[in-house]
Amino acid sequence: MHRSTASPVTPSGRTLGLGLALVSAVAFGGSGTAAKPLIEAGLSPLHVVWLRVTGAAVALLPIAYRHRAAVLRRPGLLLGFGLLAVAGVQAFYFAAISRIPVGVALLIEYLGPPLLIGYVKFVQRKPITRGAAVGAAVAVTGLACVVEVWNGLSFDPLGVLLGLGAACCQVGYFLLADAGRRGDRPVDPLAVSAYGLLVGAVVLTALTRPWEADWSLLGGSVVMNGHSLPALIPAAWMVLIATVLAYLTGVIAVGHLSPPIAGVVANLEAVVATVLAWVLLGEHLGLPQVAGGLLVLAGAFAAQTSTSPGATGAGGAGGAPEAAGGTGPAGATGPAGAGVSGVRVSGATASRAAAAARERVAAVDGGVSGRSSRTSRGD
Repeated sequence: MHRSTASPVTPSGRTLGLGLALVSAVAFGGSGTAAKPLIEAGLSPLHVVWLRVTGAAVALLPIAYRHRAAVLRRPGLLLGFGLLAVAGVQAFYFAAISRIPVGVALLIEYLGPPLLIGYVKFVQRKPITRGAAVGAAVAVTGLACVVEVWNGLSFDPLGVLLGLGAACCQVGYFLLADAGRRGDRPVDPLAVSAYGLLVGAVVLTALTRPWEADWSLLGGSVVMNGHSLPALIPAAWMVLIATVLAYLTGVIAVGHLSPPIAGVVANLEAVVATVLAWVLLGEHLGLPQVAGGLLVLAGAFAAQTSTSPGATGAGGAGGAPEAAGGTGPAGATGPAGAGVSGVRVSGATASRAAAAARERVAAVDGGVSGRSSRTSRGD
């Protein structure tokens, strides 16, 4: 049976992926700034989350209909993305902040990229480039400053476990986004986002009971930094920009980068959230947050520039095309041996050499490189 694999990562593809990842980070980062006026007007945080996810799911119904065949092609993948990357992150994050400070919960959730690197290294058994590992460590250190974690340090075992649950679900976001492009039944990234949000909306409806909210508030006005504006403006921004655009560009970006690198770049969401809160909500931005933001930027830069020379794709210096990597069983919900940047991938085994040659030239051994108004994709 013909088995498709992901295309080699070219310099232009990597640039596109980085650009989309940055757009996704900026879009996700604005969710808290848009949600806060709605919460202050009387909607509960959980009902705001339901509005965000359900509104986005409705907006993406045309895409879901167009890609309806994906439900039969990879049902497990779509269900997993909805449960983990959408509903799971939301539920665990809000459960965590009910027990521990927001900054601490946010930092724990952003342990996702290091956990992702650990998954690739110890589960997929693929060495990680030094740039990706160092970038993740520097970015997490910067995040500790951005969220001023020292202002709310307290140990609540259950709260910490819930925060780690959000981090693990964030790992699922990147792994499942990558898995959708692999195997013998790949799924369009647009379908992954559309059906993931639909599944998430159904689960959150059961958890949040939206019929108990006073939705008439959306017909009135809210206050943002002392200025009155229609409530529908931040609601529309939160749905269309901070969710629809954020998920679509984020899922597509993972296919052009690697899950570890896309995860590190996603740390910029917390920086964007803090800056937007400063500009639009008048919240104070202290020196530690500025320094932390610079560290996050440095970590993201270190990770995304960690491609080894001569391994950026066919025609690059050294002439070695990037590895396609192996593919897992049909319908698998995680990347199986995916040869993506940020991971060193060996050449195809002898038993697969003939089939691999028909798809592309096997990669030679070598290294390729390889989220309060502060918010996260769990806000």
